[in-house]
Amino acid sequence: MSELPNCPKCQSEYTYEDRGLLICPECAHEWTAEEAAKAEEASIIRDANGNELNDGDSVTVIKDLKVKGSSLVVKVGTKVKNIRLVDGDHDIDCKIDGIGAMKLKSEFVKKS
Repeated sequence: MSELPNCPKCQSEYTYEDRGLLICPECAHEWTAEEAAKAEEASIIRDANGNELNDGDSVTVIKDLKVKGSSLVVKVGTKVKNIRLVDGDHDIDCKIDGIGAMKLKSEFVKKS
C-alpha cells in the first residue's frame, strides 16, 4: 500500500496522487507533496535548543515563569516528567509538583 499522507483538511486516509498533486476524494482538497512535507515539519515540536520533543519526555524549565492568575512562579531548573504534547500556543501539557496541571510553551524548556 502507498504511504500517502492523510488529507490536511479532513484527515481522510483515502488520498491519491494525480500528476504531482495529492487529492482527497472526500472533500476535494488538493495540495502538493512539498506542502505536505512542510506541514509535517511544522508539526514537530522542538525545545529551546532545537531538540525534538515526544510524549513522555522529561524537560527542564529554562526561565522563571509566572503562573497566570496566581502569585506562584515556576523556577528555573524545575524538572517536569512525563510531558504530553498538544496542539495550540502552549504545546506541552504537564503536571508540576507543588503547582499542579499546567500548559507550557516548548520555547521555555529543554529536554532532560
